[in-house]
Amino acid sequence: MSAAVGVVGAGAWGTALAQMLASDGRDVLLWAREAEVVDAVNTVSRNPLFLPSAALHPTIRATGDLADLAALPVLLLVTPAQHLGAVMGEMASQGADVVLCAKGIEAGSGRLMSEVAQAAAPGAAIAVLSGPTFAHEVADGLPTAVTLACMGGEAQWTRLAPVIARPAFRPYYSVDVIGASIGGAVKNVLAIACGVADGLGLGANARASLISRGFAEMQRFGLALGAEAETLAGLSGLGDLVLTCTSDDSRNYALGKALGRQGDTLGGAAALLEERSTVAEGAFSAPVLAALAEARGVAMPIAAGVEALLAGSVSPRGLLAQLLARPLRAESPLG
Repeated sequence: MSAAVGVVGAGAWGTALAQMLASDGRDVLLWAREAEVVDAVNTVSRNPLFLPSAALHPTIRATGDLADLAALPVLLLVTPAQHLGAVMGEMASQGADVVLCAKGIEAGSGRLMSEVAQAAAPGAAIAVLSGPTFAHEVADGLPTAVTLACMGGEAQWTRLAPVIARPAFRPYYSVDVIGASIGGAVKNVLAIACGVADGLGLGANARASLISRGFAEMQRFGLALGAEAETLAGLSGLGDLVLTCTSDDSRNYALGKALGRQGDTLGGAAALLEERSTVAEGAFSAPVLAALAEARGVAMPIAAGVEALLAGSVSPRGLLAQLLARPLRAESPLG
């Protein structure tokens, strides 16, 4: 079995990317762990489990065997962030261009997705695709712009841009893999906070304030880890932050909103996470993000508050009260 492009991970985002890549008739091979997804894609061109709204292009084929992707020149990795390392470890060959599309920080190790991929596949050419992207809109062919950060510089961009770009899907070139990775991870945690505020009914002013101050936290953390300010202010940073913090289509925002509705309840996150069939990566990233920020002396009160909320040590209403009670000071993204 062969195809021009491989997509590893057939959740909503992976399926949407496969749909976008196949929109010009290109062959796409989609790997799914679930046998029922493989069968549905190959028999009825649907993914009823993760993206039921999309009628998939006929050039998308599915497989449950990672070995089928070994010879492909371009692989998009779209597994959940916490499983990226394990999946890459199962792959027979990783000498291709590997485009990371998962957003998060590995729990336990504190590694960014680019660091996880480099360790698992030292011979691969790593790139990061990130930006404001809801899966169903990409699958529907609605206009979308993203950052494509290439560790291999212009030579890699020259290879990848024609493969990924479509009339309604526009990548912008960057070499800042760290910045693109950080933006996609931090915004998930901040989206939980914005959801909490909306779940409590605190209004648009509160949400806008959290986005603004959350962006300042993203900048401080990113610059401390070597990211470029321009990347954090671009599609993979501020752009993705705004999208994820303002819509129920965001799993992280929706989780925060459900928590916010619990008001003064402590420890409600565990039950909400257990009953959800989709992954809210911010719940996994929050503890490690808070720990990394503390270890580097980076002030991230919103991220730390979300970590405390998820751990059950503060209630949703208590979280917002703590943020509002912080000492008065000058407005600055860096202080």
